[in-house]
Amino acid sequence: MPELPEVTALAAFLTEHAGGQTIAALTVASLNVLTTFDPPASAMVGRTVSGVGRHGKFLDLTTAPGPTSPDDAPPELHLLLHLARAGWLRWSDAISPRPPKMGGPISLRVVLSGGGGFDVTEAGTRKSVTAAVVTDPQAVPGVARLGPDALDLDRAALAAVLGGQTGRIKNVITDQRIIAGIGNAYSDEILHTAKLSPYATAGRLGPDELDRLHEAMATVLTDAVLRSVGGEAARLKGEKRTGLRVHARAGLPCPVCGDVIAEVSFADRSFQYCPTCQTGGRKLADRRLSRLVK
Repeated sequence: MPELPEVTALAAFLTEHAGGQTIAALTVASLNVLTTFDPPASAMVGRTVSGVGRHGKFLDLTTAPGPTSPDDAPPELHLLLHLARAGWLRWSDAISPRPPKMGGPISLRVVLSGGGGFDVTEAGTRKSVTAAVVTDPQAVPGVARLGPDALDLDRAALAAVLGGQTGRIKNVITDQRIIAGIGNAYSDEILHTAKLSPYATAGRLGPDELDRLHEAMATVLTDAVLRSVGGEAARLKGEKRTGLRVHARAGLPCPVCGDVIAEVSFADRSFQYCPTCQTGGRKLADRRLSRLVK
């Protein structure tokens, strides 16, 4: 799943490659991808890309009226994209002007006036990628529910956000309503760097633990952004994988202590951690509600 660093990099990439161009065509090629109907997706055609930003893990393509837009065109119109777990953005300098086939791996295609453009793709049969055309990003429920951005939290704000939270820290920092931008992969990296158990209770962290968590969030996410921004969109997934120390590395040695990285698996996902660095040498039971195995 693209998280804060990758979505930041995609926004920077599109700003460079699509900024100032007119949208020549926008084709929706999946029945479930478009979550809005007014304005219609066709309202984006003829408008100029004026900026690309991010709200948590949502990508925001902002447009202004173009040369052929009607006089009553809204001053801003946004294309909000959420790439979910298996979605991605595939750029082409010479994209086909032909609409993609319905039901295939391409969910949405944007063709620009310069001949380039991008496809929003999704692997697998479970279709979760979404797109919305709105005059205000806050009209998208997922955006309106977002908590503060992970990179905007200072230490005091992080303590306030976590105060009173009774859930496990792994679940809390990936809950977009509490903190926006962190997903499964970077939460593993943050907790490993902070030397915190994924099962620690979020609202019971001590001052030293909060210090370590705040520093780890800032360091891990900032480093990932710096590695990602400026790269080609097609290479961002690989760049993410090369920067990970524990996530998706079960069975390999921890780069800090050399212990074997362990894993907890659920029905449709898993997380990884280092027993020595994070749980005092104890392994977490491989069941969602289990406690530490003694």
